[in-house]
Amino acid sequence: MWLGLAFLSALFLGLYDVAKKQAVRDNAVAVVLLLTTTLSALLFAPVIIASLTDAQWFEGTMFNYGRQGVDMHLKVMLKAAITLSSWMFGYVGIKHLPLTIVGPINATRPVIVLLGALIIFGERLNALQWVGVVLAFISIVLLSRAGKREGIDFVRNRYILYVALAAILGATSGLYDRYLLREVDAMFVQSWFSLYQAAMMAIIVAVMWARRVLPRFHWSWAIPLVTILLTIADMAYFVALSREESMVAVVSMIRRSSVVVSFASGAILFGEKNLRAKALDLVFILIGMIFLWLGSR
Repeated sequence: MWLGLAFLSALFLGLYDVAKKQAVRDNAVAVVLLLTTTLSALLFAPVIIASLTDAQWFEGTMFNYGRQGVDMHLKVMLKAAITLSSWMFGYVGIKHLPLTIVGPINATRPVIVLLGALIIFGERLNALQWVGVVLAFISIVLLSRAGKREGIDFVRNRYILYVALAAILGATSGLYDRYLLREVDAMFVQSWFSLYQAAMMAIIVAVMWARRVLPRFHWSWAIPLVTILLTIADMAYFVALSREESMVAVVSMIRRSSVVVSFASGAILFGEKNLRAKALDLVFILIGMIFLWLGSR
């Protein structure tokens, strides 16, 4: 059951990347993020209302949780800020770069999490995990060589920097989750951080609008798809982890396999180039993820 949910999460996470790419085409990233985060907040509104009013609408389900203090809400606000920053960099990057470049870079997030755990939590990597880390770095080198054939300089291209910052911030959010979810229910975090993200984006867009720096916007059905696909992916992920027999390392590795979906979509839907060289990079990443999983068992 939990393995099926993990693969389901990976599938929808890959489709989420495709929807993001389509949603930001000729659109202001800030407006797209405002709409997607607002829709997400609306989806979780009944859950939030039930928790505030002690209504028993979701009793006996994963959506049922109690009230929390101000300190916990501040912690969730911090997570919202970190995740939103990651999304802003990532959305701008994916708007200007091929999916077959962005996907593999995002797939290295487990490596960043491991290195963060090494530095922050004092954890030690075993031999298999180090092999996974080395393979991930090799994949980045190969990816940079493939990118040069498309005129993308990994050192000087600012959008590569944005995607890298998005991956680092996303990994930071993952490390923070490790701390946060020890103290509070996962659904509390998911629902309230959706609300706080929408509020933060509303402020950002209002400031931009006042300064008249927003370009023109047109509606795309990919925008609500972004929210729906990410919500399903995250819920499948949380439910999989809630199973007593599940293994966190296995679930995380399967979730990163979403890169296969986004890579294939970039090739088929967007007609991206240099697929053979990028596919070799993808193989290195997937092998590296297997070594990370073996080392984390």
